[in-house]
This record gives sequence, structure tokens and C-alpha cells, in this order.
Amino acid sequence: MNLSVLLDMAAEGFGDRVVVGTRAEGLTAARVRELAAGGATLVAEAGADAVLYLAVNGPAFPVALFTAARAGVPLVPVNYRLGAAQLDHLVAQHPKALVIADAAQAAVAERAGLGFRTPAEFLRDAAAAAPAEEGFVDPDSAAVVIYTSGTTSAPKGVVLRHANLVSYVLGTVEFAAAEETEAAVMSVPPYHIAAVSNALTNLYAGRRVLVLEAFTPAGWVDLVRTEEVTNAMVVPTMLARIMDEPGLDRAVPSLRSLAYGGAAMPRRIVEQALAEWPHVGFVNAYGLTETSSTITVLGPDEHRAALSSSDEAVRARLSSAGRAVPGIEIEVRDEDGTPVPAGTAGRIWVRGEQVSTEYAGRGSSLDGAGWFDTRDQGRLDAEGYLFVEGRVDDTIIRGAENIAPAEIEDVLLAHPGVADAVVVGVPDEEWGQRIEAVVVARPGTDLDDTALDALRETVRATLRSSKTPDRITAWPEIPRTPTGKLLRRDVVAGLAPAEQIR
Repeated sequence: MNLSVLLDMAAEGFGDRVVVGTRAEGLTAARVRELAAGGATLVAEAGADAVLYLAVNGPAFPVALFTAARAGVPLVPVNYRLGAAQLDHLVAQHPKALVIADAAQAAVAERAGLGFRTPAEFLRDAAAAAPAEEGFVDPDSAAVVIYTSGTTSAPKGVVLRHANLVSYVLGTVEFAAAEETEAAVMSVPPYHIAAVSNALTNLYAGRRVLVLEAFTPAGWVDLVRTEEVTNAMVVPTMLARIMDEPGLDRAVPSLRSLAYGGAAMPRRIVEQALAEWPHVGFVNAYGLTETSSTITVLGPDEHRAALSSSDEAVRARLSSAGRAVPGIEIEVRDEDGTPVPAGTAGRIWVRGEQVSTEYAGRGSSLDGAGWFDTRDQGRLDAEGYLFVEGRVDDTIIRGAENIAPAEIEDVLLAHPGVADAVVVGVPDEEWGQRIEAVVVARPGTDLDDTALDALRETVRATLRSSKTPDRITAWPEIPRTPTGKLLRRDVVAGLAPAEQIR
């Protein structure tokens, strides 16, 4: 089964329902199929072996996704925010691609010797083209190639096959489950796996999708109200900004479900949101590009049960990523690859049909038994709830002790004056690495030197001296990607040398 079959099911099941864009000007499921068929003709006429998408999110994106599927070539959404050298390198990997690019990216296509269409031109030409005949598309062929963010290394092209993505959709969504009045808003760029997975799952469910490319707290609330949005997905920094925005009227009566993921959610923020929006079901989703998006979910009932529980073990699950979705197996292993007992930290390994088998040009990413090393560290509790404790590469080694930054960040983020926090290891001659933290003050809060010293003592009292930052610095903001991932190397680069510490 390939992605085109999902679109066919939607077009035949609820073809006249608007599934992309605004109620007044959006595209119906049947129209998306027509445009994808015309787009496949453009691909064939160009002799293209990929559809390269170098633009912001919008109606052209799902059409491009299904155009590529119909044509039997992969969609390659590229991070237009990368530097010129990285962009040139990635685009050069696809010299025969049909390119869809914003006018601002024209120079990228020109340097690669490729013509391009803007999203509007692509939709216009797809509408004018004769529909391509449907041919056989192997479910094991590449549907999407997504280049990872490259926050710590050069981006790698993750190959997601039709079978991976279809497995994810069928395992997590019921066909036509959404009411015709339901609408979802996405606030992530098209080169993120969540943009791909949500385009597929919302279409399959029959839910209209809107995009808010330039996020602001007031803009998000206004769109939710104006379009009567029922479902939304945000990254934690977005929800924190909504909850912390001074004077913002946060009433969103139409909202019924809010999913979040992509980074750790401060417990203070989710508790505040649960209290302010009692009518909303919250969903924490954890996944990676390599896993076709979500592999664990903490659902609405679990959020409310944790919030109201007097059992600290249950209440702690508000900080968990939930339990595995159907079809996914999870193990936590030690450095030797041996599974560890519940409650013991280690590396998170996953297995299932939705897990990608390879990186472009690098071969399989799985071990001999089909398991994938996420390179995240975490632990499972006795009931199978997964607690993600950060990337293995982020571990701070101070003396001979391995320290997870997430543990210290949780303490900092629990402080009522802290809006954001990051903990990093900085090279140190005596200890190998010293611990430094950067915090951002909540609006109306002044984190002066006295407050920062008190914050260090809070960490010391909560954890222990060896996990207390040598220094805590206040910045106006912490560098993150548009999808909320911490740019730890930029934090390290921005900190003063050790001899400047008081």
C-alpha cells in the first residue's frame, strides 16, 4: 500500500470536504487528488526523479507530497533556513529534481542549474496539466527523504518508504474519524517530519488543515478562534510563549485537542495549560524523523490522571512521553546493548514497520534484529511509560561522572521566574567538562546576580553539588531551531571562557 491509496480513500470517502486551507478558499480531498495527478504529469514531462520542496508550508505542500507519490518519486522538503553552503550541498544531491521554491530561494535553484516553480505556479500548472495515469508504485520505494536538522553534525537524508508512512497512519488514525467541522492548525515547517505525518493523518481522518508559518502567541490564538480550530500541534516553546504572554486572552472555546512534542515540555507550563483549558485533551507525542514521527503517546486521560493524582509516581508521568503506539516495541539498553530493568536509564531502542531502514547513501540504520538506536537516553517505568532524558551526545562528563542535562534543566524550569533553560558541558582543564546553565526570565521577572545565585542553591538543594552548575547566566533568549530543538553548540560558543567566571 502506498500514499496514493490513502488519498484515493479520502477522495472517494469524503471528496467534497475541504481538507487543506481555509473554509472559504481551501482544497477538497477530490481537488487535492486532481492536482496531484496533474503534478505527476509535470514530474514525468520533466524527467524528474524527485520533487524538491524549498518553500514555506501551505496548500502546495500536501499537493507536492501526493504528486511525488503518484509519480513514484520521493518528496524532498529542504530546510530553507540553512546557510548557502549547506543548501547548495543538499540541492546538489538531487540534480534531476522538479523544484518548488519560494522566490526568495531562486538563487539556490539557479546556482544548482535547476529551474523552479513557486508554490502558486506549481498549483497553477498542476491544475492545467492532463492527469497522469496511475502506475504501480512499490510500497518499498522511497516516499520522502528528510534531511535531519544537523544541529550537531552534517544533515543526513532519512529515507522514509511508503510502507513506513502508511504503517504509521494505519496504526495511529481511524479512517474518516473526524467530523466535517473539525480543523487542525500546524505550526511547524515543511521539512520537519511532523509536517509530513500530520498532512497524512489529518487527510486520512478527514480533518481540515491550516498552517501558521510565522508563529506569535496572539496570531495563534486569533487563528484558532477565527477558523474554529479543534486540533492543534505546537512545540513546547510555543505553548510556553502562549502561557507566558502578558495580557493575552487565551480563551479558545473551539479547541478540543492539543498535541505537543519535539522537545521537553516544562512541567509548570503543561500544568498551567491543563488548568486554564479544562476542555482540551492534551497529547504528548515523542518520535523521530527515522521513526516516521510518533512512537509514544501520553494521552488526554493520562494527563488529567497525572495532574490530579496524589501518587508522585503517577504525577511524574506528566513529564513522560507516554507509552508505545501500536506496532512499536521499545527497549532501553546499556552501553553493551543489554536491555535494562524498569527505572534504569540507558539508550532508547525501537522496532516496528514505521521505522526507516536507511539513510541516503549510507545504508541500513537498523541492527540485525531490526532495532533502531535513537541515540536518545531515557528510562521506562514499570507500566511502560517512557521518560526521555536527552541525547546521548549531550551527556556531560564531569570528572568520571555522567550527568544528563535534562535532570538539571527540569529543576531550573520548575522555578517560577524561569521561562526557558539549557544546561551544557563546557571544556575544563581540571574536570574535563564543567557545568554551565543559561536561563531566560519570564516576562516581568528580573534574574539578577542575586537571583541567579539563589537559583544555583536551589539546584544544589534539589540534586547535589556535583550536578550544580558552576555558573548560571541569564540571556534574552536561548538559540533553538524553528521546531524547538536546543542548539547546544551555539550555547557553548556563546558562553564566556572559564577564567571569566566570577
